Amino acid sequence: MTDTIAAVATGGSVSAIGIIRVSGTDAIDLASSVFKPSGGISLRDAKCRHMHYGELCNADGQLLDLCMCMISRAPDSYTGEDCVEFHCHGSPIVLSEVLHILFAKGIRHAEAGEFTKRAFLNGRMDLPRAEAVIDLIESETSAAAYNAVGQLSGAVSEEMRGVYNTLVDIIAHFHAVIDYPDEDIDEFKLQEYLAVLDKTYKKLQSMLDTHSRGRILRDGVPTAIVGRPNTGKSSLLNALLGYERAIVTEIAGTTRDTVEEKVLIGGTLLRLIDTAGLHNTTDTVERLGVERTHVALETAKLIIVVLDGSETLRSEDYEALDTISANVGVPKIAVINKSDLPTVLDVREIERYGLESCVISALMGDGLSGLENMLSKKFPVFSTVPTGELITNARQADAILRAKNSIGTAIDSLNGAVTPDAVLTDIEASISAIGEVTGEVMREDIISRIFERFCVGK
Repeated sequence: MTDTIAAVATGGSVSAIGIIRVSGTDAIDLASSVFKPSGGISLRDAKCRHMHYGELCNADGQLLDLCMCMISRAPDSYTGEDCVEFHCHGSPIVLSEVLHILFAKGIRHAEAGEFTKRAFLNGRMDLPRAEAVIDLIESETSAAAYNAVGQLSGAVSEEMRGVYNTLVDIIAHFHAVIDYPDEDIDEFKLQEYLAVLDKTYKKLQSMLDTHSRGRILRDGVPTAIVGRPNTGKSSLLNALLGYERAIVTEIAGTTRDTVEEKVLIGGTLLRLIDTAGLHNTTDTVERLGVERTHVALETAKLIIVVLDGSETLRSEDYEALDTISANVGVPKIAVINKSDLPTVLDVREIERYGLESCVISALMGDGLSGLENMLSKKFPVFSTVPTGELITNARQADAILRAKNSIGTAIDSLNGAVTPDAVLTDIEASISAIGEVTGEVMREDIISRIFERFCVGK
């Protein structure tokens, strides 16, 4: 990756400042051909990490912008290469023109995440830190942001490095035993190794235990809003969002597909999924919608069933209640809607299903605070701000799980007096899995897939 790349590092809308980032072997030389700092100095001689004011011109010398420029020389830059940043006026047209000028110089457009990918490949950051970059950019709650910046600072990396060093110390001795068979492992040393492996096993398990909470922290809680048609599911979605996202009519079956939106309630991000009504239908489109409702239920971590409080329960209501009862272990709330109308529904019918319930009027906005309190109790906020200890990444969790399982097998082998070479294989497998977490052992296709998540310019 010796070619020089450039991309806009800020958003695509009009703003006060727009930043264009350039990285590569020729970054400073090529940038100096289009940017002239005031005072007559050359960009090649400019101080690193100092903002320099000057003129940015096209190939004909025509002034395009009066802006700021900063350089960082390799290897002390974000990517580990020579880097340049142009801080221009934030017109998308100006930024586009700057890119065209740079492309005419032989610079190519950066791919998604290529700046951070180069930082990883050049040893400026390991993979957990690189993945934390995109988590920080995409964080939608303050807790998610604090956790991501903690991982960017090395929370996961340091834990993995500690485990790695512990296993390497053990493996070095086992290699010596294999190379010199007369040097047996005495009983005291064997018990010491067992204690260290057991402690390491528990440490990895403790990290894995955070993954379910970490996944919710990063992605939100998939929340299926279900019920028969015309009970007010879409009205509830709109009420929680605070604006009209879903179409609401008095015609049953208006919602024929799942509608998904996010809302922050009590510090927890909910991914609300407004579903088609649960009912039997011969309509092809409606039937597809009902099928997608069942898919939403299978993946939901919270289920809200909406019932019409102005009517007695119908057969479709009982079917909906029976359906969600099959989702064992998933928190559920029954919302009795339409409190603005005379109440007819018997709450005791809902209590038979062991459901907590609250009464609201999605149309008038009454009772929503009570629902939000119930939701907050289901997913309480963090008592302390996370500092990177929560594993949010499924790839990391899978590798940590394999590392833990290999250590577990090594422990069983030691307890069973298996030969050292067999124990060695298990510990080496654990080290390899840890290398996948840090990026020291990783296939190129997986690395490419990781950085495809990133936005262009980062």
